Amino acid sequence: MEILKEQPRRKHIVVVGGGFAGLNFAQKFFKNNHYDVTVVDRNNYNYFTPLLYQVATGFLDPTSISYPFRMLFRNTGIKFRMAELLHVDTDRQRLKLNTGELAYDYLVFAAGTKTNFFGNSNMKDKVISLKGIDDALDMRNVLIRTMENATLEQDPVERKKILTTVIVGGGATGVEVAGVLAEMKKHILLKEYPELEHNEGAIYIVDGQDNLLTPMSEKSHKAAYKILTRLGVEVKLNTVVTSYEDDKVTFSDGQSVDARTVIWCAGVTANLFDGIPKSSLGSGNRMKTDAFNQVLGLKNVYAIGDICIQETDLVYPKGHPQLAQPAIQHGKHLANNFLALARGKELKPFKYFDKGDMAIIGRNYAVADLFKHKFHLGGFIGLLSWLFIHVVSLVNYNNKIKTIYGWIVAYLTNDQHLRMIFKESVKQTKSNESRIRKNDASFIKHGL
Repeated sequence: MEILKEQPRRKHIVVVGGGFAGLNFAQKFFKNNHYDVTVVDRNNYNYFTPLLYQVATGFLDPTSISYPFRMLFRNTGIKFRMAELLHVDTDRQRLKLNTGELAYDYLVFAAGTKTNFFGNSNMKDKVISLKGIDDALDMRNVLIRTMENATLEQDPVERKKILTTVIVGGGATGVEVAGVLAEMKKHILLKEYPELEHNEGAIYIVDGQDNLLTPMSEKSHKAAYKILTRLGVEVKLNTVVTSYEDDKVTFSDGQSVDARTVIWCAGVTANLFDGIPKSSLGSGNRMKTDAFNQVLGLKNVYAIGDICIQETDLVYPKGHPQLAQPAIQHGKHLANNFLALARGKELKPFKYFDKGDMAIIGRNYAVADLFKHKFHLGGFIGLLSWLFIHVVSLVNYNNKIKTIYGWIVAYLTNDQHLRMIFKESVKQTKSNESRIRKNDASFIKHGL
């Protein structure tokens, strides 16, 4: 009788987070013969972060930039677990999730970041942040409700306050939000809100640096400033927000502005997890890793993307920028190293290849600094490059087709049709209570 040999158990890799880094890591293991891979994420879908602001401003439907994990992993051998990580036991190599426990042989953190309020914790419940689909829908609801409230307000001073928006942070997200809001004010507002014909609401963008789009080239700095000011956006540089109380935004230069809406795009900090020692954390609470993305001081624990800081790349001694490209490259590289390990081949240290940065400013202009800023594209050519890069980066054809269609309609008609409040979350309802309460007098005046 033939004796059957017991097959060695396949090592189990658990990936926490399914964003750019986590998804690109997992995709390398589709139908692989070496590892079992489980992706853990608190959402059941992947979403394309760079286009969140277009969902928030009603130019794209949420389904245009998101896709279910289980459909992405269908017939690939990758497992998915919808859960939140509560604690990691690195000694026992087990995760405590809100849905139970999960054992691992290798753990890969790819959980990204959250909004950084730079010590202004009281800002959290007063401002709008933009880190996920829920945030984008909340922002869309606030913006639409703000317009509706303004139409009922008879006091011009109060109406100006309601219609004034301050955007904190002059990076790509802040510039893109400012541009799209200015375009909406110019092309859409009076079409649908004739009551606001003589509105005096303003849009401010505030940044503590010398320029907008600081990491980009001088040409991009000048273009962002020129286009936004042409669209009517008030730009305040070398300035930070020191307080936001009773609808008054106070700046570090001593000036202030009355504004009902503040959108926080100023920065991010890495997500923290119970069980990871402080000794393994670096700047911005990012997990410190070696050249192979292993977390320093921990066995069989790795980190990729925005959540890690890797100081071994000589070109980036302070760590790689917290952008999509480093996260994508981290994910693919670490996966290739795991596959090399399984095949008995040599591991390779990570080295980032900078493909460039880009940002869109309004509907007709974008800037792109490609390949370590050696090539600059602007204007309509920059816009085409921005559109192309973002479309090809979406996870599947369903997203690509929906997004292209939405853009074409919005561009040709100078309009968009997704300005609807379908549902407000409990969090948003609470955050809106103060806004609505301040407009109660207007509602009563109109018998509502």
